[in-house]
Amino acid sequence: MDIIEKLTEIFKEFPGIGERQARRFVYFLMSRNPSYGENLSNLILDLKKEVAQCKECYRFFILAKNEKVCDICANPNIDSSTLMIVEKDSDLESIKKSRVYHGKYFILGGLVPIVEKNTKSRIRIEELKEKIKRDFLKPASTRGDSSTRGGEIILAFSISPQGDHTDFYVREQLKNITEKLNIKISSLGKGLSTGTELEYSDNDTLKNALKNRQ
Repeated sequence: MDIIEKLTEIFKEFPGIGERQARRFVYFLMSRNPSYGENLSNLILDLKKEVAQCKECYRFFILAKNEKVCDICANPNIDSSTLMIVEKDSDLESIKKSRVYHGKYFILGGLVPIVEKNTKSRIRIEELKEKIKRDFLKPASTRGDSSTRGGEIILAFSISPQGDHTDFYVREQLKNITEKLNIKISSLGKGLSTGTELEYSDNDTLKNALKNRQ
C-alpha cells in the first residue's frame, strides 16, 4: 500500500467520509505547498497537547492551566438539578449554542448498536451511574444521614433506530438509581424529525424538542 492509499484509509475513518472524498483530501494536500502540510501536522500534534477531557462530563476542552474539569462543570451558576446525556461533543456544542438549556452535560461516548453483546465497553454507562450518584445525592448532614434532592435527566440522542435503542438501554440501566433518588428521566420530544442527527439541528428545532420532552 503506497502513501496515497495509506492517507486515504486514514481519512476514510473520519465521520461521514467515504472513499472518493477521502482521496480528494489526499490530492488536495499534494497540491498545496510544503508549509501547508507542515502547519497542519503541527496543529494536529498541538491538539493533543492543548486539549484535555473533562473528568466530570468527558467533554474535550482547551486547557488554560491544569484544570481537570471544563468551564461548564466548573461554573457555579449552572443548573445542577438537570443533567443532559448526549452521544458526542458535537451534540453538546449544538445544544450549547442554541442557548435553550442551562444545566449540566454528560457525553456517553457513542450510541448502543441494536445487536451488541458487550454494550458496556462501547459507552460510559458505569461512569454515568457514578456521576448521577455524586450529583443528585445531597451530602451527609451533621447527623450522618443523606437525602436526595430530585432533579431531571434528559436523554438527548439522535432520532434514529440506534438512538431509540440507546434511549431504552440507558433508561433500563438507570432505572434503579433514578427511582431511588427521585429523579425524573425524560427524552427529547416533538421537534426532531426521524433520522435527524442532533448536531445538525437548528436552534428552533432544539428549542421545541426540549420544550416538548417527555
